[in-house]
Amino acid sequence: MHYYFYWFSLAFIGCVFSVQAQMNESLYTTMALQDLKEFKPTNGNWKIAKDVFYDWKEAGKAKITGGTGIVVNDISDKAKDHLITTMEHGDIDLELDFMMEKGSNAGVYLQGRYEVQMFDSWGISPVKATDCGAIYERWDDKRPPGKQGYEGHPPAQNVSKAPGLWQHYRIEFRAPRFDASGKKIENARFIKVVHNGVVIHENVEVTGPTRAAIFSDEKSVGPLVIQGDHGPVAIRNIKFKAYGQEKITLSDLKLNAYEGRFSSLTELNAAKPVATVDIDLLQHQGTETMDYYGGKISGTIHIPKSGKYFMNLHLKWIPDDTNPTNPNGGGELKIDNKVVMSLDGRKTGRASAVVDLEAGNYPVELNYYKKFQHWYQQANDIVFGVETNGIAYTNLNSVLLFAEAVGAITLPVGQDPVMLRSFVNHKGKKKTHVISVGEPTRIGYSYDLSSGSVLQYWRGDFVETTQMWYGRGEPQLAVPLGSVIESSGRPTVAMLRDKSEVWPDSNTNYSYIGYDISKTGNPIIKYSIGKTQIKELLSAEDSGHILAHTITLASSDGTPVWCRIAEGSAITKLPNGLYAINDKQFYIQLPDKSEPVIRGASGAMELLIPMKSKDNAGSLKYNIIW
Repeated sequence: MHYYFYWFSLAFIGCVFSVQAQMNESLYTTMALQDLKEFKPTNGNWKIAKDVFYDWKEAGKAKITGGTGIVVNDISDKAKDHLITTMEHGDIDLELDFMMEKGSNAGVYLQGRYEVQMFDSWGISPVKATDCGAIYERWDDKRPPGKQGYEGHPPAQNVSKAPGLWQHYRIEFRAPRFDASGKKIENARFIKVVHNGVVIHENVEVTGPTRAAIFSDEKSVGPLVIQGDHGPVAIRNIKFKAYGQEKITLSDLKLNAYEGRFSSLTELNAAKPVATVDIDLLQHQGTETMDYYGGKISGTIHIPKSGKYFMNLHLKWIPDDTNPTNPNGGGELKIDNKVVMSLDGRKTGRASAVVDLEAGNYPVELNYYKKFQHWYQQANDIVFGVETNGIAYTNLNSVLLFAEAVGAITLPVGQDPVMLRSFVNHKGKKKTHVISVGEPTRIGYSYDLSSGSVLQYWRGDFVETTQMWYGRGEPQLAVPLGSVIESSGRPTVAMLRDKSEVWPDSNTNYSYIGYDISKTGNPIIKYSIGKTQIKELLSAEDSGHILAHTITLASSDGTPVWCRIAEGSAITKLPNGLYAINDKQFYIQLPDKSEPVIRGASGAMELLIPMKSKDNAGSLKYNIIW
């Protein structure tokens, strides 16, 4: 997906540049974790560190490395305080990484009152309101026995990682509202909770403090609290966007509607409107045809305070996989008669900008055109989103869309593995010869049959197939529903003269043969590289805790065969013999007496291993753990 960024200030002095990134990173406040000055004093259990090791199989083997960037709960009988920020917040978007020791228990409390649970829930099914990702229950001793706990919300699915691996939370929280007399008029609400990239809660109301909160009352602000009295936990990368209650608004909207097949804004400007209408929503109206048209929307945007404003524009009739030789429209947005965003539709229907604005009201004008009806991108509405420091991201005057009756089409997994042939997006490119496999133990993976490479694997539900099976099935994509770890997409196997030879992006003499079905119902993928024939099998083991990857040489011409096990920003051998990949995103477990090679490659690290063979045959099996 391409984002076009513009930087302007009123009077719009600056330059235009293009970049692919999150445009609103500068709005986050980051806790540096160089010391504990941003927290209230504790009894010594919380320590600043550079690294921490928790064993995936056994508690009590923690190793803490001195340095900065991580805060660790080194709990003891005498020291088990909570970690409480000096900062107090109301509405907040919070992100952080956390790591659990085996069997450990902790939690993050918004305003010190409303807990999202942290727990070693790796592989647990079904999940409960006490498991990782749950919005914890409330508690009332006056209720009947067995019913003291109430209003707990389990996560939508369990995407917890193994102990000792970094996990991620993104929490959008709306604080309770109070009137002038201090009476609560709205409950607190978790707008969204995302665990390891998967939405596990949306729009969950909390009627009061959850169990073991440090406050029993409710207020408009409160501190962020990490529970410290239950078990070891490590936290890093804490960042947040805190909001007041000011609003950006768009008002007095008027639309001049045009009919015709326009190819540019110049053509649109030369035409005469067929209708002028007052509108409330950003949606094209006023023309007989919805297949092709043009429009000019004018109005007023209210800017409540001075600062940098981050803006996104999306003309929804232009698909993300648009044909650059025949784009389906374009447009531009002006504020105070100056262009802040423009797009020609050749790469995308999306544009972004950063604009310096003083507080006040400004004229806004949106010009756009559509050339034809793209049959699977039929929306005629427009998305215009804005945010700034202290004001949450808002889609202004958006059309309220209801889900179609079909809903999401998902592919469930029963007692046996499920295989699906489909297209899959990988690193922004559509792969067309892919087989995805869903295991009963809630592990999934995708394999590119055209190149002999693993594209991704995930923990959680299998795939959504709406884009394949609804209507005419465009853009024909299967989308994983779990927490995805994306691989490089390079071949698993290659012929290298020695350990210093660069790993190829593809094997030019690769030939796909087909696949057999294993006794467990998994595909055994067969291919050749020149005269060497290879089989690959991925299958879940140990009740889904492990994804085993077996590579077999069925025959060989004697050329040295190497396997590329993993790549990442960092690869570290741990005290328990496992290899931590990409800063403890996942583990690799190699066979005993292996002789792996860890090397730098194009700004990353690679883990390679030579395949040993006898009589031109051999095999290698390693485990992926996350």
